Amino acid sequence: MKVIHTDQAPAAVGPYSQAIEANGVLYCSGQIAINPAEGKIVATTIEEQAEQCCRNVEAVLKEAGTDMSHVVKTTCFLAEIADFKAFNEVYAKHFISKPARSCVAVKDLPAGALCEVEVTAVL
Repeated sequence: MKVIHTDQAPAAVGPYSQAIEANGVLYCSGQIAINPAEGKIVATTIEEQAEQCCRNVEAVLKEAGTDMSHVVKTTCFLAEIADFKAFNEVYAKHFISKPARSCVAVKDLPAGALCEVEVTAVL
């Protein structure tokens, strides 16, 4: 196993890695809309937060030597299911290969985030 870390995505806010590479598969931790330069969430709308989540995912994938086209599965968490349509519009711009996906609403997300995106990719 190999730990993946980049300063271009937020540091882990707990005892976990941004991603782990194992046997040609990259398992990425969920990314919320923390702006890595600021160290906090600065986006206020679901669209802005979804965009930052996707940029954070892209940064982790790049550090591992892969990209969004190699994502095979995503799990998306929304603080409000009413944001599903707006979230999808941003998501669709980034995940053009249409990986398998689960998307659920949850009670709360860390740091008051509106969404979180977790991915699994092949290397």
